[in-house]
Amino acid sequence: MKLVVASSIGAVFMGTLALIVRMKAAKKPTNALKIILPPIFMSSGAIMYIEPQFRLSGSEMIEAAIVGMLFSILLIKTSKFEIRDNDIYLKRSKAFIFILIGLLVVRLVMKSVLSATIDFGELSGMFFLLAFCMILPWRIAMYIDYKKLFRQLHSGKQI
Repeated sequence: MKLVVASSIGAVFMGTLALIVRMKAAKKPTNALKIILPPIFMSSGAIMYIEPQFRLSGSEMIEAAIVGMLFSILLIKTSKFEIRDNDIYLKRSKAFIFILIGLLVVRLVMKSVLSATIDFGELSGMFFLLAFCMILPWRIAMYIDYKKLFRQLHSGKQI
């Protein structure tokens, strides 16, 4: 139980950090690397699966992946770009803050409920996979949107 509480505190900290980073990111132009690097860096966390306690069954992998992809839809819908001052910026979305907080709350509730029936290691593996399957489609969608605006910006057409 102590591990679940500690990891939940860590999740709140990371969620707060994500909000702060997102707010600052909207003030500066973006580029393709800023979009594609987070899931690449995050993928190193899959090393956890070398340790048997973190390994998942096939059904656990499918469940975590599906929930993560469903959550990504909310992030995709609230992440849009705009051209300003001949650069591409991430638009600020008030809904994004509430969605990120909502996803964090749902995650914490899911973790507290599931921790009664699923081992902490497996639960950690599931939530890592959930987060990765949420971030990857979101970042792919962002990259596609970014490239469309990039081509538009560099072909001389303004919106």
